[in-house]
Amino acid sequence: MLGIHDFWLFVVSGLLLNVTPGPDTAFIVGRGLQFGWRGGAAAALGIGAGCLVHVAAAAVGLSALLMASTLAFTAVKLIGAAYLIWLGVGLLLSRSAGFAAASGDAPALCLSQVFRQGMLTNVLNPKVALFFLAFLPQFVDAEAPHKAPAFLVLGLIFVLNGTLYCLALAAFAARAADRLRRSGTVLQWINRGLGALFIALGLRVALMESR
Repeated sequence: MLGIHDFWLFVVSGLLLNVTPGPDTAFIVGRGLQFGWRGGAAAALGIGAGCLVHVAAAAVGLSALLMASTLAFTAVKLIGAAYLIWLGVGLLLSRSAGFAAASGDAPALCLSQVFRQGMLTNVLNPKVALFFLAFLPQFVDAEAPHKAPAFLVLGLIFVLNGTLYCLALAAFAARAADRLRRSGTVLQWINRGLGALFIALGLRVALMESR
């Protein structure tokens, strides 16, 4: 179908890649710790939405621009790095009272912000764009007449599986942190740790090379 081959190898490989720690994992766990299940789920869905953007870009060939153009890659890389560092600084400077709400009391505006932050964290990571461009074609026949639909199908399956894993991760983080979120002091240290982690990830993205 559509020239797709080794489908189950694709599914297994995708699941293994999804459990690899990275900025997305850190963001989901962090928001699960701060806002409970609803916050972690909003982060997971935001990251899933960001992945959909990359899948669509890979299907129409836009991701190839990042691979071919050093200027485009550098621009997206620096914007993404700056955004991660901005998030990290915000967490370092945040007050515990602003995040101490239980999962059921997290305001809708806050959850929408978490969703947008998760989406931008993923969209502005050029490594994700290059990953889809390199990974998806491995499971599509080179002679397939309709490669774009095949990329879309594989990408949607990858995003669905990844989102389910991320939601499970959010639930685990929220449950493990249920007691911790009641302590302002502990929460403040969690914010600082996450802030330092995001700054480190931003610096890592900034130093990443396109090849």
